[in-house]
Amino acid sequence: MKVVVLCSGGMDSVTALHWARAGHDVAAAVSFDYGAKHNHREIPFAAGHARQLGVRHEVIALDFVDRLFASDLLKSGGAIPEGHYEAANMKQTVVPFRNAIMLSIACGFAESAGAEGLVIAAHGGDHAIYPDCREDFMRAMGEAMRLGTYAGVALLRPFIAMSKGEIAAAGARLGVDFSRTWSCYVGGEMHCGRCGTCVERREAFAQAGLVDPTAYASHAALPAKP
Repeated sequence: MKVVVLCSGGMDSVTALHWARAGHDVAAAVSFDYGAKHNHREIPFAAGHARQLGVRHEVIALDFVDRLFASDLLKSGGAIPEGHYEAANMKQTVVPFRNAIMLSIACGFAESAGAEGLVIAAHGGDHAIYPDCREDFMRAMGEAMRLGTYAGVALLRPFIAMSKGEIAAAGARLGVDFSRTWSCYVGGEMHCGRCGTCVERREAFAQAGLVDPTAYASHAALPAKP
């Protein structure tokens, strides 16, 4: 199948890009620059993996999100909270309806590029705090994409039944260099090691039994799951 892959430059989406390249005809990888504090750190990694795989890479700017939406993930928002990624305070990093907006744009691009499928790296742990990662939403969005395009663009979610640790293991089997991925929401010179996405990243490598190649500013003990 000819597909477009949503690729932010994080662990999951980079693994999804390698997964898609191994089994499909990848028309392009798409990244969104929407004003998140870490966009400038992660998008170059998405571009690098696309280049490595010989895949077209497009960056789509959504500057209105930072200007109009309320979220601490955005440059216009407050400080990134620390703690476990499933903790209630991590809801401060939710960007309202982000996946719906990105999937809608990427779906139109996919049909224009002659693709029949759109790959997103949503996984089993995402639903804890993100409403637009949950199964009901994704199922409804996939149906809307199918019904709203002449091509009947399919929403492919290869990791939806997997944990992040299982995705890390799958990426290792695909030869993904995880040192060339970015997770930290703070967006500093190195991963902070304490925000929810850093905690999730650290847990994933431990669960997969893999050496974590990431340089962290803090190696403090991981917080307990709520």
